Amino acid sequence: MLKTKTVSIAAILTLAHLCAAHAADIDTAKGTVTIDAAPAKIAVFDIAAIDTLASLGVKIDGLPSNLYLPELAHLKDGSAVVGDIFEPNLEALSELQPDLIIVGGRSSTQVEAASQVAPTIDMTMDGDDLLLQAKTRLAAYGELFGKTAEAEVQTKALDAVVDKARAAVSGKGKALIIMTNGPKVTAYGSGSRFGWVHSALNLPPAVPDVETATHGEAVSFEFIANANPDWLLVLDRAAAIGAEDQNAKATLDNELVASTTAWKKGQVIYLPAGDFYIAAGGVQAMSRVFTAITKAYAGLK
Repeated sequence: MLKTKTVSIAAILTLAHLCAAHAADIDTAKGTVTIDAAPAKIAVFDIAAIDTLASLGVKIDGLPSNLYLPELAHLKDGSAVVGDIFEPNLEALSELQPDLIIVGGRSSTQVEAASQVAPTIDMTMDGDDLLLQAKTRLAAYGELFGKTAEAEVQTKALDAVVDKARAAVSGKGKALIIMTNGPKVTAYGSGSRFGWVHSALNLPPAVPDVETATHGEAVSFEFIANANPDWLLVLDRAAAIGAEDQNAKATLDNELVASTTAWKKGQVIYLPAGDFYIAAGGVQAMSRVFTAITKAYAGLK
């Protein structure tokens, strides 16, 4: 009798596990992909995906060698290094034997290579609707890993942060987003890879017709002076990638930039570099960016 009960309980637990591991339809950069069961072991190469999965408490078994964000450093404990953010190490991946591989952004070209080891999905995000994409990815991961409640909590938290930032910037003038790369400067407007800041916050651009390009439009200091933004949102690429090139503050410290309203009023925002450049689309990273904008517009240190 005892043996029969034990077998029955085991059968029930097995059935419950199978029900929990239901198929999920995941929206990816390449279209909808059906995943038959919740993966027990995963490898992830996209920092934005890592950031979002971490917010849900999902364990990541394989990671790139550099996570760039100090907030993610703890994830390396107990995880294997399986390449970098550009390319997987197929030998290390094969040794890990993941059930699912997630690529995106800089590693998006590696779908075919990674698929030799395990099913691979491309979760790249970019453009004006990045905020919507981020929430869509968050919901998808929640469904896939049985973390729907956690995903709903994170979505509400992100919405609250966005609402505060939108209120903070309202009616306070036009902004120009620029990136410094050592002594070089590029500008970004609506429709660019950083256009989501304008669209998410209803933030008027100082220059409405900045060339839409992945790497922005190379501009001069005269361009910035003529644009005369009320606010200057600055990304320091060197800081984002850990390079030792000239920093953004040094690059922008000249008479032309100093002639702008933004500089005169102290309305130059140096954005969290890694969050904005490396992990854009990750829900925690985006929250930190929006919070930094809110604090700057509110005059908080």
